[in-house]
Amino acid sequence: MTNNKKLKQFPITSICRADLEGAGFDASGVDDGTMKQIASKMAEAYLEIIFWIDMPLVAEYYEVPRKKLK
Repeated sequence: MTNNKKLKQFPITSICRADLEGAGFDASGVDDGTMKQIASKMAEAYLEIIFWIDMPLVAEYYEVPRKKLK
């Protein structure tokens, strides 16, 4: 597999004001800059904690084979 293929990125998620509303917040006055800050902080939290727990489980669900040990 080429490095370009290995490093091709796919988006995972996003956040919108409706997400904040769904969690009980009044997002009517939240500007785009604040939304970008919230999204950035959520991405950091997700990558630091949940991503590395969920990714292997989801890959197994889709039957991605594990590498064979040499």
